[in-house]
Amino acid sequence: MIVDSHCHLNYPSMKDDMDGVMARARTAGVETMLAITARLCDFDEILAIAESHDNVFATIGSHPHEAEKEPGVTPEQLIEKTRHDKVVGIGESGLDFYYDHAPRDLQEANFRAHISAARETGLPLVVHAREADDLCRKILEEETGQGAFPAVIHCFTASRAFAEASLDLGFYISISGIVTFNSARDLQETAKIIPLDRLLIETDAPYLSPVPRRGKPNEPSYVRYTAEFLAKLRDEPYEQMAGATTDNFYRLFAKAKRP
Repeated sequence: MIVDSHCHLNYPSMKDDMDGVMARARTAGVETMLAITARLCDFDEILAIAESHDNVFATIGSHPHEAEKEPGVTPEQLIEKTRHDKVVGIGESGLDFYYDHAPRDLQEANFRAHISAARETGLPLVVHAREADDLCRKILEEETGQGAFPAVIHCFTASRAFAEASLDLGFYISISGIVTFNSARDLQETAKIIPLDRLLIETDAPYLSPVPRRGKPNEPSYVRYTAEFLAKLRDEPYEQMAGATTDNFYRLFAKAKRP
């Protein structure tokens, strides 16, 4: 069995066909899904999805794109929502300087609030980092110096140096379907050096469908293609890849109960 450690189940392509999405995930061997909150205003909808399915858990957070629309996020706001049994993580939050949909100072302020919530609750932080390696690394190192917190760098596409720095801080790294793209040679090389006990897999559905489903809306069942590709890339048996990434998920997201 495998886990999709990052998906957006409240997007129309999935919530309009939830029964089909869940059935195809079961057929593909996906035992658990983590539904990510990208906007605080969507949290109730995401939580309702998690409450309706034993094998779905949720996070609470605000994506860096939303920092101007949802400014001034406080640790207390986030911590209050984590009292629910189904909420097992903080985020996604971080920095996105590729699109710059929100001012960078607001992104950073919200990011640090999420880190504080992760530190106080002990729940893992789901980190979004795109074209912001240097500042993201600086913030994570500064904040870790004030007290450790668990985290995963989701949908990893950054440099090997950023991967190594993240691993040095004790974080996990999650690989999406991007690794299957022919153009992702650097990412493929980085994926080879991530210790198996620090590796997660995800879809980031409905985005980033892996080969051979590229160009179609992504969904949790497609995480199997990423797991199979990684196993072959790293010359590891598929069963080992599936077992390790599943165990890693439950070790990191310790509040999530195995079905």
